[in-house]
Parts: sequence; C-alpha cells; structure tokens
Amino acid sequence: MASSFKSPADTAKACVGIAALKEKSPMSNLILLSFLAGAYIAFGGLLAEVATGGLAAAGAPPGLVKLLFGATFPVGLMLVVIAGSELFTGNNMYMPFGILEGKASWFGLIRNWVGSWVFNLVGALFVAYVLAYLTGVLTADPWAAGAITIAKTKALGGAQFVAAGKTVTSLTWTQVFFRAIGCNWLVCLAVYLAIASDDIIGKLIGIWFPIMAFVTIGFEHVVANMFFIPMGIFLGGVTWSQFFLNNMVPATLGNIIGGGIFVAAIYWWTYIRGTKTAT
Repeated sequence: MASSFKSPADTAKACVGIAALKEKSPMSNLILLSFLAGAYIAFGGLLAEVATGGLAAAGAPPGLVKLLFGATFPVGLMLVVIAGSELFTGNNMYMPFGILEGKASWFGLIRNWVGSWVFNLVGALFVAYVLAYLTGVLTADPWAAGAITIAKTKALGGAQFVAAGKTVTSLTWTQVFFRAIGCNWLVCLAVYLAIASDDIIGKLIGIWFPIMAFVTIGFEHVVANMFFIPMGIFLGGVTWSQFFLNNMVPATLGNIIGGGIFVAAIYWWTYIRGTKTAT
C-alpha cells in the first residue's frame, strides 16, 4: 500500500523543488498570488477578532480567549497552502532551501521576498479597510475595542496604555523580534507538514496544530500584523510610523530567521547536504 505522506528527507527535497519554481515565476504571478496570500491571512485574522470580540472584557479566562483566537486563525494558512499563493513567511523557508542547494539565486530570493512582502501588505490592507472597516464588521464595540487593544499591544513599542480598565504594556522591539522567530519556526513547520502530506485532510491537520500553537502562545507574524495593526490605525488607535518601526521591522527580521535558519537551514543540513536533488 502506497504511503500517504513523504518522509522528512523527501519533504525537504520537495521544498527545494518549490524554490526552483518560485525562482522562475513571472512577476505578474508573484504580484497576484502575494496579494491573495495577504488577503487570506487577513481573513484568518478577521475571523479570530470577530470570534473573540468582547470575551476578555466580559471576564472570560484569558487562556481560553487566546485558545479560541488561535483555533480560528489557521483558516488563513489553509487557504494559502491549498488554494495556492505567495506568502512572505513561507517563502522565508522555501528560498533558503533553493539557495543552499543551488536551485535559486540571491536575486531570485530578494525578488521573491520583496515582492511577496509588499503585495502581502496590499492584500492585507484591502481586507482590513474594505472588508473589515468600510463594511462595519469591526467598527462597533466590543470588536472595535478589541481590535484597538491588539494593535496597540503590537505597535506601541513598550509603552503602557489602558484597555478595559486595566493597564497593558505593549511589546518592545526586542520582544517582537524574538516572538517573530518563534512564530515563523512554527509557521514554516506547518507548511512543511502540509507538504509532507499527500491528501487534503492531512494537510489541514498539519497546518492547524502549529498555527493554533503560535497564535495562542502570542508569537508575532509579520503578515498577520499587516491586518491587525492597520485595523487599529483605521480605528484611530495607533499610527503608521508605529506600525512600521515598532512592529514591521523586528517582525520581518525575526520571521526570516525563524523560517530560514530554524527550518530551512537545519533540514537542508541534515537531510539534503551532500546528496543530489532534482530540479
């Protein structure tokens, strides 16, 4: 009976093959698929905020609120992987695999990373402004208050603020950076598990657990934050400069390390180094 999943070594080789395809992808495809990926992750963020809106203010146990938030968010990566799109954080794993195995170039990596980052932002902003703000989905309390609290926590750079009658300390630059490493370690493992599975159910399960884990823990995903923080900006909670300087910079750097080193480099070293992979 044929196996329904790939071995870890074969999964690593599949990642190299995907990197080779991304190296050759037309720029128009990169733009459109990156827009979709940003929108898909934003859908997951929007669902999570709607599902948990008002629970914390109502006195629900914090751990259960985090778990529900984490349990609903993974729909975004499910769409990214199964429907197909270009997600910056997943590409943080793919392209280093290609570089290390000689199937991708540094120019291709930069092109892929910059293109996917920029158009992930465009897709996430579209969902935040058009589908969450203009539609009024998140503009009334308790959802608006929750969205502002999330944005402030991520973007105020260690400053304190009051939410639901309690003093909250926002994340510092360093905290965002290290949380972003943990985030993309788990995100890229979710993608890795999805590649390992050869059936849809296996892919969904492989995606759900690591994504639920990183969101519930409170790690920082740069593309998710392209939705969460602009939503707070549209609602008047934070500024664009705080968004970019206090979160986008450290989250981007940390996500690159989490996916590029802790997944791609380690699995290339252990499973592929010294072997020959097909293009």
